[in-house]
Amino acid sequence: MLKTIVCTGGIGSGKSYFVKVLQKMGVPVYFSDQRAKELYSLNKQLARELAVLLGEDIFEDGLLRKEIMASKIFSDSTLLAEVNKLVHPKVLVDFDHWRNERKKNRDTLVVLESAIYFETPLFHSVPDIVVVVSAPEELRVKRVMERDGIPEHRVRERMALQCSEEERLSGADFVIFADGKRAVLPQAYNLLSRCGFFDKSI
Repeated sequence: MLKTIVCTGGIGSGKSYFVKVLQKMGVPVYFSDQRAKELYSLNKQLARELAVLLGEDIFEDGLLRKEIMASKIFSDSTLLAEVNKLVHPKVLVDFDHWRNERKKNRDTLVVLESAIYFETPLFHSVPDIVVVVSAPEELRVKRVMERDGIPEHRVRERMALQCSEEERLSGADFVIFADGKRAVLPQAYNLLSRCGFFDKSI
């Protein structure tokens, strides 16, 4: 039987690092944020719908200009919601196809990485287990400022578009602490052990 973990966390939480650890341990991971960006260009219908909504300038030679799109949607929650309405159903269809392929490969566990799982009711039927990666807010802000080269107020604008840490933690089946104090690898091993990943008889 194939189990599905959804791994989520606020911006700068260390979620992407954690799922890459799981991937190195042999778990297939679907990176929904990355895949959505690929679908912007691969799915012509989606590209047309986004251009109508956001303007033709978000594409150049058929490629998404991520910085232009980000500047439009991260300062406008209404526009962001409209983009999500277009994108999320297509990501879910793509994920289902990917998961079915993993099932054919007889994988026993897969991970869906999603930054906005709790904000996306469409995804709530996906997981058997919800994992939240958590880190202190100030550390998260610092990480994103360094990673994206943007000022603090821009980071906090993006954080305000996501649900609160309290909401995420209250909906978690399992919490990973990526606070720089507790090692991530033992937590990953514990999670996979509890999911039966190392028991190849399941």
